[in-house]
Amino acid sequence: MIQSSVSKPPKKGRKSVDPSLSMFQRCSALMNNDESRAVVLQAIVLAAVLFGLWFLFANASDNLDRLGMTFGFDFLPVTAGFDISWSLIPYDSSMSYWRVFFVGIVNTLVLSACVIVVGTLIGTVVGILRLSDNPLVSQMARWYVEIVRNVPLLIQIIFWFTVVFSTLPAPRQSYHLGEWLFLNNRGLYVTSMESTLSWGWFFLLVGALAFALYGLFRWSKPYYTLSGTRSSGFYIGLVLWGVAAVWSVWFLSQSMTLSVPTLQGFNYSGGAFLPASFGAAFVAMTVYRSAAIAETVRAGMQSIDRGQYEAAFTIGFSRVQSLRLILIPQAIRSIIPPMTNSWLAATKDSSLAVAIGFPELVSVFMQTSMNQTGRAIEIIFMVMGFYIFISLLISYLLNKYNDSVQYKVR
Repeated sequence: MIQSSVSKPPKKGRKSVDPSLSMFQRCSALMNNDESRAVVLQAIVLAAVLFGLWFLFANASDNLDRLGMTFGFDFLPVTAGFDISWSLIPYDSSMSYWRVFFVGIVNTLVLSACVIVVGTLIGTVVGILRLSDNPLVSQMARWYVEIVRNVPLLIQIIFWFTVVFSTLPAPRQSYHLGEWLFLNNRGLYVTSMESTLSWGWFFLLVGALAFALYGLFRWSKPYYTLSGTRSSGFYIGLVLWGVAAVWSVWFLSQSMTLSVPTLQGFNYSGGAFLPASFGAAFVAMTVYRSAAIAETVRAGMQSIDRGQYEAAFTIGFSRVQSLRLILIPQAIRSIIPPMTNSWLAATKDSSLAVAIGFPELVSVFMQTSMNQTGRAIEIIFMVMGFYIFISLLISYLLNKYNDSVQYKVR
C-alpha cells in the first residue's frame, strides 16, 4: 500500500522562540509575531492609562492637602441658602445642595426635551422641503440651513435673548391673549391648573394607563397578526380602559383649581411661568438643531433609489402618501444613526444657556454651588456623570430602535 508523501500543513498557533537566541533576538522575534505584539501594546496602553489616573489623583490629593481641604460629598445635605429664579419642582433657600442638583437636572432635561421634540419636527419638514421640485421652496430651505448652521450656537442664544426677548414690553404693557396668556420681557405667563395632590399621583395614574393600554395591544397582537382583525376581548378591554381613563380624569379634576395670572405691582402672580431666558435658549437651540437635523433627513431621503419615487407615483400615491408610507419608513434606517448625534448634542448644548442666566445644571450647581462650597472636583464629577449617563441612555435607546427598523437577514 502506497502512502501519500504530502506533508501536513503546520498547525496555527503562537510561534515558539528558539531558546538558543540572544535576549535581543528573542524580543525581536516576539515583536514580529502579531499576537505577542498585540499583547505588549495593550499592556503598554493599560499601564499608561493607569499611570495617568494615578498622576491625576495624586496631584489632586496634594493640592487639596496644601489648601487644607478634603475630598467628599458631605456638603450635599447642607442647606444651600440661595434662591433659584425658576424651578419646575418645589424649591426654596432652606433646601440642601442635593435639591439644587435635582433642580438643575430637571430644568436641563425639560429644555433639552423641548428642543429635541420641536427641533426634530422642524428639521424633518425643512429637510423634505429641500427636496421640493419648486426652486423657490428648495432654495429657501437651503439658505435657512446654511445660515443657521454656520452661526455659532452661543451667538444665536445671546442674539435671541438680547435682541428679541429683552426688548419685549414691561409687564404692565404685556402682549396678551385675553386673560389667559401674557408675554413680556420677563417671560410668558399662562393660565394653569393647580392640584392639591402631589405629582406622584399624577405620574402614577398616567403611567398605569399607558402601561395598561400597551399591554392590551401587545396581548391582542398575535390574534391580529393571524386574522387581520381585533378580537372581541380587545374591544372589551378597550372599553374598560376608557372607563378607567375617565375615572382618572374625574379623580384628578376634583383636586384641581384654575390659576389665572394677575398683575400685582410690577409683576404677575399665579398661573404657570416660563422665564425669558428659557424662551431665548429654546428658540435658539431649536433653530440651530433643526438645521442639522434637516441635513440628516435630506441625506436619508436621497439615499433611497429613485425608482421608489417613480413606483409610488405610478400606482397613484399622492406626494404625502408616498412620503408617509414608502419613502420615510425606508429613509429612517439611514436617518437614525446621525440623528442620535443631534439628540446627544442638543442635550449637551443646554449648558450654553448659562450665558443668559437660565438656571440649568451648570448655572445652579457648577457656578453658584461650587463658589459657595469650594468642592470643585466633586461637583464637576457629578455634572460630568449626569451628562455621561443621559448621553449613554439616549444612545442606547436610539440604537435599540435602529436595530428594530433595520432589514433582518434570514
